[in-house]
Amino acid sequence: MNHETATRPDGSADAATEGARAEARRPLLVDASDPRLPVVDPARVRPRYRAILAVDIEGSTTRTDPVKAELRRTLYRLLEEAFLRAGIEERYREDFVDRGDGALVLVRPLDEVPKTLLLHPVVPILAALLAEHNATPAIAPGRDRRIRMRVVVHAGEVHNDGRGNFGEALDIAFRLLDCPEAKDALRRAEAPLVLVVSEDIYHSIVRHGYEGIDAEGYRPLVRLEVTGRGHRGWVYDADGGVPLDRHRAPVR
Repeated sequence: MNHETATRPDGSADAATEGARAEARRPLLVDASDPRLPVVDPARVRPRYRAILAVDIEGSTTRTDPVKAELRRTLYRLLEEAFLRAGIEERYREDFVDRGDGALVLVRPLDEVPKTLLLHPVVPILAALLAEHNATPAIAPGRDRRIRMRVVVHAGEVHNDGRGNFGEALDIAFRLLDCPEAKDALRRAEAPLVLVVSEDIYHSIVRHGYEGIDAEGYRPLVRLEVTGRGHRGWVYDADGGVPLDRHRAPVR
């Protein structure tokens, strides 16, 4: 609806109209203490237990952006194929969470998908898919499509506030995934994948030697300190070439 501007006999705008215009141009101030403002639903930030698998591509920052785009497409395709081959369908897990040069997968706590499946067969299948992919030569110099990656498996309480996932369990997983010892282990490995597991996963699953899990192949890799509590990471090293951890790396 259009409103005509009130004018005085001399043609100037009415003072009341000018005042209304000035008021409309003022910035809107919001009182953050106003109880009428929407409040975050406490149910959305309640902890949910999840099995955690995260991956990170080696040397991603050295690739050009077009190559990174190809690597990302390949990463998601191989991850999806590994999970489906292991019988972990989409209904059993949450959507993959992008991490730039890696991804996070959260698996719901269901009888159909025990955490043992992440160690076997998901990781071995993923390693085989990577080896098959890397056997294909690059199509042109400077466009190396080979992928080597670090993988971490952990489990714990995960929060989501509608903007993303967070929590101590994820902090531990990502510290293990990104620790210098894990990166060094991958540099020395002939395989295209190095697996690191948390202390919780090692003691609750690995050491029991469930089907397909070689407990003798795991070695203590590093000690971390997260929120004042110590955590040890274990690396799967079938060749026995990874040295035992000899220092503590505080992380807060």
